[in-house]
Amino acid sequence: MDYLLQIKEAVAFIRKQTDFEPDFGIVLGTGLGALVNEVKVVSEINYEDIPHFPLSTVESHSGKLIFGYLSDKTVVVMKGRFHYYEGYNMKEVTFPVRVMKLLGVKKLIISNASGALNPDYRKSELMVINDHINLQTENPLTGKNLDELGVRFPDMSEPYDQSMIDTAIRIGKEENITLHQGVYVGVNGPNLETKAEYQMLRVIGADAVGMSTVPENIVARQMDMPVFAVSVLTDLCYPGHLQKISVEEVIAAAMKAEPNLTKLIRRVIAEA
Repeated sequence: MDYLLQIKEAVAFIRKQTDFEPDFGIVLGTGLGALVNEVKVVSEINYEDIPHFPLSTVESHSGKLIFGYLSDKTVVVMKGRFHYYEGYNMKEVTFPVRVMKLLGVKKLIISNASGALNPDYRKSELMVINDHINLQTENPLTGKNLDELGVRFPDMSEPYDQSMIDTAIRIGKEENITLHQGVYVGVNGPNLETKAEYQMLRVIGADAVGMSTVPENIVARQMDMPVFAVSVLTDLCYPGHLQKISVEEVIAAAMKAEPNLTKLIRRVIAEA
């Protein structure tokens, strides 16, 4: 079936379930689901019920679209996101972002768990993403361009919205939150990187590494949606601190950071 038609069918189904009009879309990363507890929920829809919607296969990602209010702003929250390493193609990974746009979302907020490459960073601190390096092997814009969704060659000179970054940095100082700014590098996964790969990623200019966010950002920017993204630094990937790590440890580090992440996103949305 035509990709655009799939998006429109998903949107039509959601519209039958709720007439809620979200201004902000929020994508929650690994171990970062507690933000939904701050949302005054109006409606919830399981991914499995939405036509053409992917299903998350990662244990730490549940699968719901949650509509409601956060900081008195209208939001739709993706509780559970999709990754290329799960076997989806990039059009499937970014399908929900397309749906959000057609639902009326004006700004996109993305969170993720990532490994710290910058030696100034510590575990469970936050990094506001001000740029990215895309090392993922498939681009969500590959193939026939759908002009209704955006231009063939979208500009990426400001992938992350500077005004929301500035707001976040100010909020971090006001709330006494350790908040870094840096470059995120997106890789395929699902394996973590070798020591040599971590060194290479640092050499080419990355401050943190992860397996998400970049495709969602590319699609959002093609559709002219401003994006704010923040990484929770769940493990240290630089010389002298590199250790074996489990998914459970990543989730524990993310959960430790959740209060600060929640506070930051809540206030960024309030002031955006």
